[in-house]
Amino acid sequence: MSTNKKLNDAEDILSEFDSRTKPEPEPTPEPEPTPEPEPTPEPEPTPEPEPTPEPEPTPEPEPTPEPEPTPEPEPTPEPEPTPEPEPTPEPELTSAQKQEERNIIFIGSKPIMTYVSATLTQLSTRPHVTIKARGKKITLAVDVSQMIVKRMDTVGYVISDVRISSDSLTSQDGRQRNVSNMEIDITKE
Repeated sequence: MSTNKKLNDAEDILSEFDSRTKPEPEPTPEPEPTPEPEPTPEPEPTPEPEPTPEPEPTPEPEPTPEPEPTPEPEPTPEPEPTPEPEPTPEPELTSAQKQEERNIIFIGSKPIMTYVSATLTQLSTRPHVTIKARGKKITLAVDVSQMIVKRMDTVGYVISDVRISSDSLTSQDGRQRNVSNMEIDITKE
């Protein structure tokens, strides 16, 4: 073999070897050169702590418009007080009268057991109760008192006082009418 031929064979083998290890770059059009920032020397890598998640920015609340100050009304001169007629003094109720007002059961058009239970409820907390009725309801008041006294005889309720009277009232047609009233006091013995 001639040396030329050996040399060519060696070059072919080397070129083949180079082509296998280094792929030939395909010719690409070169882009315009962009200025590259100067490389800064990288410091030695240090173990980085785990990144903490940054809090998401909270949206700022919309500013609420401040209420416009309302103009204060100009002070008007106070009118001079005129002397008012003195009211007639109402008779003040004593504590005994106030207590007695609460002890009264007025008889109306409700069923009889309503008044019986109301009277028994009052008698459980008070020493005496007055049942008041007028006109046609007087019979209902008598029935209520008799139910309490006769059916609750084991408890010891008694009729302590009965008062009858009449009032003169003006009717709707303008005439004067007399209306009978009855008050029945019930106490516990």
